[in-house]
Amino acid sequence: MKIAVGMSGGVDSSVSALLLKEMGHDVIGIFMKNWDEDDKECPAIQDYEDALSVCQKLDIPLYSFNFSNEYWDAVFVNFLDDLKKGFTPNPDIFCNKEIKFNVLLQKALELGAEKLATGHYAQISPEFELLKGRDKNKDQSYFLYTLTSDILKKALFPVGAYQKEEIRKLAEKNGLVTYNKKDSTGICFIGKRKFKDFITTYMPPTKGTFQTPDGKIIGEHTGAWFYTIGQRKGMGIGGAGDAWFVVDKDIDNQTVIVAQGENHPLLYSDSLIATDLSFVKDLPSTPLQCTAKIRYRQEDEPCIIEKIESGRAQIKFLHPQRAITPRQAIVFYQDNICLGGGLIHKKGCI
Repeated sequence: MKIAVGMSGGVDSSVSALLLKEMGHDVIGIFMKNWDEDDKECPAIQDYEDALSVCQKLDIPLYSFNFSNEYWDAVFVNFLDDLKKGFTPNPDIFCNKEIKFNVLLQKALELGAEKLATGHYAQISPEFELLKGRDKNKDQSYFLYTLTSDILKKALFPVGAYQKEEIRKLAEKNGLVTYNKKDSTGICFIGKRKFKDFITTYMPPTKGTFQTPDGKIIGEHTGAWFYTIGQRKGMGIGGAGDAWFVVDKDIDNQTVIVAQGENHPLLYSDSLIATDLSFVKDLPSTPLQCTAKIRYRQEDEPCIIEKIESGRAQIKFLHPQRAITPRQAIVFYQDNICLGGGLIHKKGCI
C-alpha cells in the first residue's frame, strides 16, 4: 500500500515512517509549512532539514508544500476572531481538521497514496472508531475528535500503540537524527515569543479594568483577550489575602472579573453548553452517560450528555468542574473510545 506520512521534523512522524517502511509499505513523506513569518521564531527550516534527513535515511521521497494561505484563512483568522470576542480558542484542533486531515490529506491522495499517516498518539479501531493512544501521558485523541469515521478510513497513527520512550529508542536504534529532539509545544505561529507580544501585532492594546465580582475596580490592563478563565499569573494584582484568579470576562466593556482564592465558587460549575458538535460516528442518543475532558491532559470526568437540540448539547458533570472556558473543546469518551466533542459555549444550562 502506498502511504504518505506527514513529516513534521519530529521524532514521532519520523518513527511513523520507519514503522510503515518496515511493514513493507510504499512510503512517501510530505512536509507542510503553515506559517511564513519569521522562520527564526517558527523553526520551519530546521524542521524541514530534519524531515529531509530522516527521509534520506529511510530512502523515501519527501514532498514539500506551503499551506500558509490555507492556514491563515481556515485557522488563524478564526483564532483572532475568537480572541476578539473574549474566547480562548485552540488552533491545534482546527489545524488537524482543516489542514492536516483536509488539505494535506488531499495532497496525499493526489500523490497516489491510499492513506495519510501522522505521528499522533491515538489509535483507530477496525470499525474506524477513534481510540486513545496507548501512552496515556501522550494521548492526543483530544485534538482529533473532529475526525469522522470516513476520514479515519484514510488515516493511520503508527505510533499510537507505543509508549513515547519506545519511540525514542526506535529512532535512536535506527540512526534517525530526531531521536532526541524536543517535542514541540505551544502554537507554531507564536514560537518562542510571548503570547501577548505576538497578539499585540494583530490586536492593538485596548485599555480595560480588573474588577471584583461586586464591581470594584482594582487594576488596569491593555486587553481583556490576553486573559483566560482560571488564570492567576500575569495580572499584576497584589495585596493582602489569597491570590487573584480570572473568573469571568465582559469583552464589550473590556472588563476582566477577578476573585481571590484558587477554589472560589465562581470558578466552578457542574454543567455547560457545547456547540459546534462533531461526532466520530452517529449523533448519540441522549441522555448518554460517558466521561469528558474540558482541557488536554485532564483526567476523564464522569458526565451525562442530557440532551442535544438545535446543534447544542447540555452536559451535566457528576463533580463541579473548575475554569470552564468558552471555545475550549469538550471531548467525550466511553472507556478508550473517543466519541467526539464540541466547543464550550458557556457554563450553565440551555
